[in-house]
Formats: sequence, structure tokens, C-alpha cells
Amino acid sequence: MVLRNYPLEKLNSFGMKVKASAFLVLNSEYEASRLRERDEILNGRRLILGGGSNILFTEDYDGVIIKVAITGTEIVGRERDKIVVKVGAGVVWDDFVLWAVQNGYGGTENLSLIPGETGAAAVQNIGAYGAEVSNLIRRVDVCEIDTGRHEVIEQSDCRFSYRSSIFKEDIKGSHMVTSVTFALSLNHTTDCSYGSLSEYADRLGGRSIENVRNAVIQIRQSKLPDPLVTGNAGSFFKNPVVDDSLAHELLSEYPDMPVYDAGEGRKKIAAAWLIERCGWKGFRRGDAGVHKLQALVLVNHGTATGREILELSEDIRIDVASRFGINLSREVELI
Repeated sequence: MVLRNYPLEKLNSFGMKVKASAFLVLNSEYEASRLRERDEILNGRRLILGGGSNILFTEDYDGVIIKVAITGTEIVGRERDKIVVKVGAGVVWDDFVLWAVQNGYGGTENLSLIPGETGAAAVQNIGAYGAEVSNLIRRVDVCEIDTGRHEVIEQSDCRFSYRSSIFKEDIKGSHMVTSVTFALSLNHTTDCSYGSLSEYADRLGGRSIENVRNAVIQIRQSKLPDPLVTGNAGSFFKNPVVDDSLAHELLSEYPDMPVYDAGEGRKKIAAAWLIERCGWKGFRRGDAGVHKLQALVLVNHGTATGREILELSEDIRIDVASRFGINLSREVELI
């Protein structure tokens, strides 16, 4: 059933008080295949929505929002050292991580507590603490909206890159993710090489899958705001990747700048450090602000509008570009 003038405040993690002119929930692949029978979906503006944790609405949405709510977690195969699991696109991502950890399946623990749903995790190629979800994905099931045709896209064809994929670029809007299939480790060696993760895990008793998950949760909760309390979408900007020459030039002036090898003569620089060095950490303009503990997170302290958050982000981008010669790209999708 299509709902009209549907409020979206609880369906976007910034808590923007906007509405969609039409709203539709899909609970199965079959329902997804029937979208082709609705003229307003085929011929009008449409947006596929997961958990709303990576979106900034700047106004009401004049079109149809399709909420993917396909659930289910099913073991579909076993290999010598892997378990293969198919997960509905509407499954809350951290619920799946918890399920994997509780069953002793390795690979997702570094991605604990990332907000959003499993389908969006593949679209965004989420990552944290040295891990990216694309390294766990075997294949992604999608539905082509205009034809209702079901397709299976193998990992090698998903065109995963830093916070991106074919679903976010080439086939955005024309296909929707209905499920994601993962290969998780049965004999897993955890990776605690990123930041202070090893220190936290060791304090919890060792680097088991469960301890690493709990360490990640502790770290994230210590410096990231809860979107249920303070509206935010997590990291607002991507960490920029620059040529070695620019990185070395900046390091000569700022030796404390966090830099990571990105391969092919390029370096990844911590966007949070750049923003903080420009003095934006903890900044507030009305109810639009930068989190006091993590400069990469823009927040809605209460009644900020999407345009106010966007204006603040643009001021930050201009300032960073002026000081460091680096153009920050948004990780959050602007609607």
C-alpha cells in the first residue's frame, strides 16, 4: 500500500522533519518484482531507502520512497573454512554482526555498531578499523525495478571501492538490493592492527572475535554520538586519498598528520584530523554542529534543518581546501 505525505523523521538518522509525497514498504523479493506494475514508480522520481543512516534530507521528497524491509538470515553453504550466509537487505547490520559473533563466525567484528541495514552496507561498502564489508561479500541479489527481473551480481562485478560500489554508482535507482551473501570464517584470526583496537581487546581478555566486537563498541561509543539521542549520520566526509607528493609536502609541515598507505603512489589522510586542525571540532551554529569528540561527525542538536547542516559542511570543505589544498568529498548522500 502506498502511503501519502509520509513523515520521515524516524527514517533518517539526522532526524530531519521532512515528508515523502509517497511511501511504500517492501517485505519480500516478490513484492519488489511487482513494482513494475505501478506507473508512479516507473515514471516518477523514486528513492530506495534502507535505514536512513547515510542520508541528509534538505527538503520534503517529491516522489516515491521505497523502504526495503526484507529480512531473514540463512546459512546457504559450508566450505572447508567458511560458512556462507544469505542475509535480507532489511536486516539491521549490527544485528547480523551480533549473530555472526555469537555463532563464532569471523570477519564482521571490526564492523560492529555501524548504523544502517545490510543492503545499504553493500551499497556503501562500509568500513571501519581496517576492515571493509566488500572483503566478506560473495554475491548480491538485486531486483531491476522497471522489469521486475531478479539478478545475482558476483563480488568481482560489484565494482567495490572506497565507500562505493556499482549499486551506488552505475545502477543506482534502477536496481535495488534484496539480499547479500557473505562468506564468514570458521577458523578466524582477528585483525587488531588499527589504532587502539588491540589495546582495548587485550584489556577485555584477549583478541577473540567477541572481545574485538566489544572493543570496537567501546571505542565507537566513547567518541561517536548515538543517533537516537543526537541526530547524525556518522562520518560525514570520506577520508581523502591524495598523491604521495602532496602527502609528503603536508607531512613536512604537519608531522603529526595521520597518513595511511593507499597503494599506487597514493596516501589516505584522516579527514577528522584536517577538520580539527581547522578549528571546527565542537563548533556549533544554532542546532547544526560538529561533534565535540569526533570532528568527522556533523550533528543535529535538535531543530537544525538539512540546509543548515549542508551549509556548515560546505564551510568546512572550503576551509580545509584553503588550508591544505585538499577537497573533502561527502560520504553522506544529499537528497
